[in-house]
Amino acid sequence: MDKLLTVEEIAQVLHVKQSTIYNWTHLGFIPHIKLGKLLRFREDEIFKWLKCRSQPGRKRIKIDLNDLQLPDNL
Repeated sequence: MDKLLTVEEIAQVLHVKQSTIYNWTHLGFIPHIKLGKLLRFREDEIFKWLKCRSQPGRKRIKIDLNDLQLPDNL
């Protein structure tokens, strides 16, 4: 069985406030489980969710300063 995390634990893992976690669950933004009044988060689902949300960084662009057109008054 997957490990179930509490609101406090998931907030610590994601480095956000607990109120942010409650807001995200209310909006359906983050995968969660409702057990009566309790909120729980499957650890493996959270890591899958994070992996899907990750984006590659920008590639570094090399600029040749000779190609720049600067104003004559500089």
